[in-house]
Amino acid sequence: MDIQQIIEAVRGFDGALAVVPDTDPYPELAWGDAFFYFAPDGVMPQRTQPYGTITTKDYQDDTAFRLGPDRFRVNLHVGRDKAAELSDAGAQPTGTDAFLPHPLYGTMGWVCVVNPAANTAQQVLDLLREAHDAARARTLRRAESGE
Repeated sequence: MDIQQIIEAVRGFDGALAVVPDTDPYPELAWGDAFFYFAPDGVMPQRTQPYGTITTKDYQDDTAFRLGPDRFRVNLHVGRDKAAELSDAGAQPTGTDAFLPHPLYGTMGWVCVVNPAANTAQQVLDLLREAHDAARARTLRRAESGE
């Protein structure tokens, strides 16, 4: 599964917004990455974190995965319990197609997969759908309560 297939799948979710920065006004550091939101109005939320991302390069505080032209990482919020259940204890950041705790947000219920393929691709898409549905439910709950 490649980056574009994942982005297109997410764009197919009702009310999904996939932001893929490649020029100003986005910071150059974010160019090439992707950020997934529930945003039925098509406007990137200002006070909401994405429920999933695709990272295409190493960041200063996140280099263990050796991301680059042939390696990308899908990151998604699944909740703490599911993150513990999914994470493959034997998987290494330099491997591919296995669930790992997110290097920075793993304790907050985020997991990641480098280059999803036969072992993880369908599950990644299913989990992105679940994360999208959870983001939709949070947004609607906030709107009903007037937050």
